[in-house]
Formats: sequence, C-alpha cells, structure tokens
Amino acid sequence: MNSGKFKERKDCFKTDSGIEIERIYLPDESFDYATKLGFPGEYPYTRGIYPTMYRGRIWTMRQYAGFGTAEETNKRFKYLLEHGQMGLSVAFDLPTQMGYDSDHPMAEGEVGRVGVAIDSLQDMEILFDGINLEKITTSMTINATAAILLAMYVAVAKKQGADLKKISGTIQNDILKEYIARGTYIYPPQQSMKLIVDIFQWCNENLPKWNVISISGYHIREAGANAVQELAFTFANAIEYVRSAIKAGLDVNKFGEQLSFFFNAHNNFFEEIAKFRAARRIWAKIMREKFGVTNEEAMKLRFHAQTGGSTLTAQQIENNIVRVTIQALAAVLGGCQSLHTNSKDEALALPTEESARLALRTQQIIAYESGVTDTIDPLAGSYFVEYLTDEIEKRVWEYIEKIEAMGGAIKAIEAGYIQNEIAKSAYEYQMQIERKEKIIVGVNEFKTEEKQKIEIFKLNESAIKNQIERLKKLRKERDNGKVMLALKRLRESALLGENLIPPIIECVEAYATIGEISDTLREIWGEYREI
Repeated sequence: MNSGKFKERKDCFKTDSGIEIERIYLPDESFDYATKLGFPGEYPYTRGIYPTMYRGRIWTMRQYAGFGTAEETNKRFKYLLEHGQMGLSVAFDLPTQMGYDSDHPMAEGEVGRVGVAIDSLQDMEILFDGINLEKITTSMTINATAAILLAMYVAVAKKQGADLKKISGTIQNDILKEYIARGTYIYPPQQSMKLIVDIFQWCNENLPKWNVISISGYHIREAGANAVQELAFTFANAIEYVRSAIKAGLDVNKFGEQLSFFFNAHNNFFEEIAKFRAARRIWAKIMREKFGVTNEEAMKLRFHAQTGGSTLTAQQIENNIVRVTIQALAAVLGGCQSLHTNSKDEALALPTEESARLALRTQQIIAYESGVTDTIDPLAGSYFVEYLTDEIEKRVWEYIEKIEAMGGAIKAIEAGYIQNEIAKSAYEYQMQIERKEKIIVGVNEFKTEEKQKIEIFKLNESAIKNQIERLKKLRKERDNGKVMLALKRLRESALLGENLIPPIIECVEAYATIGEISDTLREIWGEYREI
C-alpha cells in the first residue's frame, strides 16, 4: 500500500505489551473460525462462557469497599447496595491481611487504613449486620489469612440460619502472587499451598457455590507487568494450584468449577479486550489438554475485572473518570462476569461516598445506556482484534512453557525470574513516560498550574481507638478456656497434616482472634523471608 506523502506520527506503533501495530489489518485466509472462536458458551469460549452473556444477565457490579471499623464499612456497604450495587467486595486492612490483631505493635498506624479491621468473629458479625448472606454474593480480597476470614464468614452465615449450600462468593486466596507482587504473605510457599488446598477440599464438600480462589493477575499488573505477562504469570500460578490440588487427591473436574480469576483493565483499549478473549481460550486449553478435564464447567474461565489503580493520577483527578470509563468498557467488551470501577480520588485517598457512587454509575450507564450489552462479543471478526487475540495467546504460551521448563511457578518465583521480568517491564514503561513516548494526560503533557480543591475521605481516628478497646474487652469477656482448647486442637491438626478448616472454624466460633490463630500456625510453620 502506497502511503506516498502521508507521513505517520511515529516510526513504530506498539501496544503496552510491545506488540507492533500495523497501519491496517486485512482478512487472514488461514483463520479458522471454529477452532479460534466458535460460539458463546462453547469451547474454547473465546466469545464468552455463557450462550446468552449479558443478554441473559448483566455482570455483577461489585464495588470494592472497606475502611476503618466494621461499623463504618457496614454503613458504606448499605449505601452502595441502596444505589444499585449487586454484590459486596471487601477490602481488609494490612494487619488483618498479615494476621496481626489491631493492638499488635506491627499494626500501629495501619489499623483501618487500606481496608476494614477484622480481629474476631465479633467484627465480622458487625460487618454484615442487616445483610442477608444467602441473598448477596461477597468477594473478599484476602490471601494469607483467607482460611480464617472464610471461617468467620461461614460462622456469620450459620448464625443467620443460612443454608451453606446457597452461600456464594469468592475469597482471593492467591498466595503465589503475594510472593511475586504484593508481599502480604506469612508462611513459606509449601505450607501456604497446603492451606489453600485445604480450602479447596472443605468448600468442595460444604460450600459448593463458593469460588475457592480468585487467581489474581490484577496485582501482578499493578506491580508493573504488561498485559501478556499478566496472563502468563497468572496462569503459571493457576497451573501450580491445580497441580497441588490433584496431588492431594481432589477431582479437577469437580473443584475446577470453583476456580475464578481476577484481572486488571488498563487504558490500551483493544489490547485489553483481546487479552480477556485470549484468556478464556488459554485457560480452556490448559484445563482440557494439560489436566484432561472433561467437565465443560471446569474449563470455563470466570473472571472479575477491576479498572487499573496504577493508571489513576493525582494530577487533574477528573481525568480519572474518563480513564475508568474506557477501562470498564474494555472489561465489558471482553466479557467479564463482575466488575469494580475505581473512584476518581483513589490516587489521593480512600474514596468519598460521592466518588464511589459516581464510579458505580459509570458501570450502570455502560450496562443500561450504551447498547454494548445487546449482542455478544461485538468486536469478534475485527481483523485487528482477532490478530491481537492470537498474538497475545502466542506470547502467553511462550512464557508458560518457559516457566514449566523451570519446574513451575514456585520454582520460577524462588529463582526470582517472574519478579525480574515484571521489574524490567515496569522500568521500561516508566522510561517511555520519561521520554514522552507514552503520554499521560496531566502528568507529562497537557499539564496545568491550577490548584485543585479536592474533598478527600478522612478516617475516623476515634473509631480506630474504639476498635482496639473492643478487642481488649472481647479478650476479657469470652470463654478463654474454650479459646485455648480450640487453638490446641488447631495446633495438633497442623502437626498431623490434617485439613485445617474445621479447627479454624472452631477457633473462630470460640472468638479466638485472627492474630491468635495466625500465631498458632506461625509457631509450627515459621514465616517466609525473601532471600
């Protein structure tokens, strides 16, 4: 094609993952529709995991919330539900994530900061006060202490008289990405994996509608990975979880139905859509070809998406509304099952009620006003989108094969390979911003000198003091003999290698604290330290 005198803006156009973009895409005569696409609800699920997708049911609008105390977060949950939110998504503070009680020296200054403080079943009861757990789905972003928080949730459901067979939701429970990207781990990898498999087994028998893990690419992406790496490292971790569960004697055709994923949605619109479409195809192939899965429900990749927190800017925060809208639209066109849209002010602080409502309204406008939900996978057949989907899949498989050759995700993590790949990607991305090869509006171009008048959310410091006082009062008033007996049973079960969920539930129902339960396992398993 002769471009003649029409000069282009750049010598080379690339996606955020470094995939070169041609000027125009033409039909690919070798493209096999049946193999690559098929129909929605049919293998390889490129076009969606359900035959009717959003024509049958809109994705779950699940806004992430949690701050300060259980009382305050309970009010925010009820506020969001009143404004049309369809499911709950709980953020926990760092002490809760790391297995420390609110009055532990390590918790000082962090209680309630990035999520809600949960010390005991008493806090969990307050958190879900007035919320029927049989009628709501709850996602909990918790990993190292996932078993304890799940036990607390189950205990609250039992107190409500709920049928556990009807309780649905998700715990993140993805410890491998903690060693890669976030650092909120407690125990060494092997012991952590044992706890995860215990959860798989117990939920399989007692909580059949619960998603036992949300294998997270989100935090891997937030740490600096590109779109290809997000999928590759997430699936490498997922393979490790499935392999461990099979080794423990679990049936992949059964527990495979309870696996879910959590992905990021960034700004590169077409690459993100292609990423989600490729993800479904890759996972279906992994389950069928690698693990011999025959149950179609266990091949389907169900995923929650969240707009990219790392893409939000403190400068010109109104621009974040536009970014979040583009990202949310990409997630919807990519076929997500649930979605969280970030609030415009999250680069500065926890969101205010007003900004959280606006983020929810963004989803509602896409769902009910844009028309994009009226047909399934509307970008299928686009020469460009199908090329990107194929190219992302090819590059993801190259990474997966390299990690498998190293002995799997745990070996790759221990060798520092995955962490180094992410660090290189993050560095290159930042250099592109510094060189203005990537324009971030309001940051490295189109800047203004105007001072923004922004109302930001402020934590109630007195409520944090009340949290600690409530914890101290609980320790005095509970049956401490019962607590000590339950913790003794947990210790014995851990030493014997038994499933730990039943004794953890016993501890929780005796009102043992998250710190006491975590410390019992710390004494036996130790803590992981990076070399």
